[in-house]
Amino acid sequence: MTLYVKNMVCNRCVLAIRDVLHQLGIAYSSIQLGEIQMERAPESPQLLSLKNKLEDLGFELLDDRKSKLIEKIKTLVLELVHFSPDQPRENLSDYLAKKLNYDYNYLSNVFSETEGITIEKYYIAQRIEKVKELLVYGELTLSEIAWQLGYSSVAYLSNQFKKVTGLSPSHFKKLGIEKRKPLDNL
Repeated sequence: MTLYVKNMVCNRCVLAIRDVLHQLGIAYSSIQLGEIQMERAPESPQLLSLKNKLEDLGFELLDDRKSKLIEKIKTLVLELVHFSPDQPRENLSDYLAKKLNYDYNYLSNVFSETEGITIEKYYIAQRIEKVKELLVYGELTLSEIAWQLGYSSVAYLSNQFKKVTGLSPSHFKKLGIEKRKPLDNL
């Protein structure tokens, strides 16, 4: 059995959910962004306790098909942008359609309907947050960041960054970390 969880954006989220499951004595086989693989279905009282504890931490158990699909899309985008060392060189639409076994038009319509933005804008927002993170760390040049995140050029990255943030990457770097947003608020 799989439980789907909204707002899991990083490895600390996985650790927080693991702690809750241990506190409640609920057996699971694995936890990854957006999903808990259960060894067996929890009893109703346990499930209610889990739901409440997760909500206290800012997470939400999902129970309808569309919400689960939206969360899978978000999880794939997060993994692609924040946890893949190099971006695949295929279109986002092809990548998502292949991973989720749905027509991209359907995925796009469901996502836009529910979230109020397109998958592409969500993807761009995530990429820009990753650029901000890498700029603040200061370990990579803008060229290296552009290559790592699959931008066709530094100019394209800079233009998109300025369009989204209103700042050039170099100006943002001077301002520092106070301009970053939590990933679950994008």
